[in-house]
Amino acid sequence: MGAGRSEVVESIFGYRRIDSGLIELDGKKSSFKSPVDAIEHGIGFVSEDRKTKGLIVDFSVRDNMSLTNLASVSAGGVMQAGKEQALYEELVKKLGVRTSGPNQQAKSLSGGNQQKVVIAKWLGIKPKVLILDEPTRGVDVGAKKEIYTIMNELAKQGVAIIMVSSELPEIIGMSTRVAVMFEGKLMKILNRDELSEETIMHEATGGEKHVRQ
Repeated sequence: MGAGRSEVVESIFGYRRIDSGLIELDGKKSSFKSPVDAIEHGIGFVSEDRKTKGLIVDFSVRDNMSLTNLASVSAGGVMQAGKEQALYEELVKKLGVRTSGPNQQAKSLSGGNQQKVVIAKWLGIKPKVLILDEPTRGVDVGAKKEIYTIMNELAKQGVAIIMVSSELPEIIGMSTRVAVMFEGKLMKILNRDELSEETIMHEATGGEKHVRQ
């Protein structure tokens, strides 16, 4: 934490202005001027703080799932109840969200189910890239396993996943490649066969340069 990981993914999503660097999507140079622009290009973003940035906790589960999918559940600016309900039922089934019904307020769900709702609302846009910032923080072991299963299924379907995590076992167990940051700088990109807790921590604490100092 504090290495600049969240700032990087927020920049990719168009939430922060990029001073330098290059973003490529489908092999083409891209630059997203806002989150709306990023969403239109198929980028989803599950933020680190689900209760203030990921959910509107006083809204229902169905309303939260509809937030990023208004174009598909409305016509001429008017919400279509049937389409909204169909989207809710599809996403609840796909992610195994445990809820008493579509009108249950998000704040009354468990942490794990809140996180599933946040992920669900992005699946509705059928993302090319899904950014997950600390996706299992504050959820129990069972919910973690379910979120990992969802991530693996998305990857099999061709969705590229960028995950920010502070948990080394999670990073090693889920990642194809790991980009390690230290004090706002990218230290190294490690391939799967290079991954170990020792290697990651070495780079995350400054690597050889920091050791010499």
